[in-house]
Amino acid sequence: MSIDVNRRFYREAAAVADGDVWRIALDGKVVKTPARNPLSLPTRALAEAIVAEWSAQETKVKPDTMPLMQLASTAIDRVAPDRDRIIRETADYAATDLVCYRAEGPAELVARQAAAWDPLLDWLRERYDVSLQVASGVMAIPQSDQAMGALHRVVAAQDDSRLTALAVTTGASGSLAIALAVLERRLSPEAAAEAAQLDELFQAERWGIDPEAEKRRAAQRADLVAARRFLDLLASD
Repeated sequence: MSIDVNRRFYREAAAVADGDVWRIALDGKVVKTPARNPLSLPTRALAEAIVAEWSAQETKVKPDTMPLMQLASTAIDRVAPDRDRIIRETADYAATDLVCYRAEGPAELVARQAAAWDPLLDWLRERYDVSLQVASGVMAIPQSDQAMGALHRVVAAQDDSRLTALAVTTGASGSLAIALAVLERRLSPEAAAEAAQLDELFQAERWGIDPEAEKRRAAQRADLVAARRFLDLLASD
């Protein structure tokens, strides 16, 4: 069976050991991914958390309320068969990384960006020996081949599941620097959201909250929180 169903058709979800991996069973029938691949989970903790997502469904199954199931399926259906592209696209965020493009004003925003983003660039330099160039304004600035190559190797070193979380975090934040800081616990997902949303939050303080923009920021935060939880569950026994 696959996840693309509407009504809840099962009574019980359970985690089932299968050799060195875990699977999800609904009334004894093993769940497959949307692409009908075997859903193989590396840890019991992740399997039980996904069971909880299935158990929480009510009259209808709503995939968008099951972020862990979505991340696990994405790793299998989309990342594993297309690793090179995912690695390239994720690493390429560093070429136009959010934290490298600073406002020219007002002074308060410039100061906030420096306070939030400079420590990330310092950490990136210390952790990976990578220096990213910073500019004011929107004109593109080139990053060195050394920096881009080093970050590509960092991304490529992740297994399929961690690469999935890193790609989601990078896309949600618009920054490989922020995403790597989440991956390595340098930033919490909540702090990562604040760093990624710094400009928008500054504007909201000045001009008021736009409900649609706030909804988008909430979804962004939820993606970051889900990716961090996914990483934590991958690391659990």
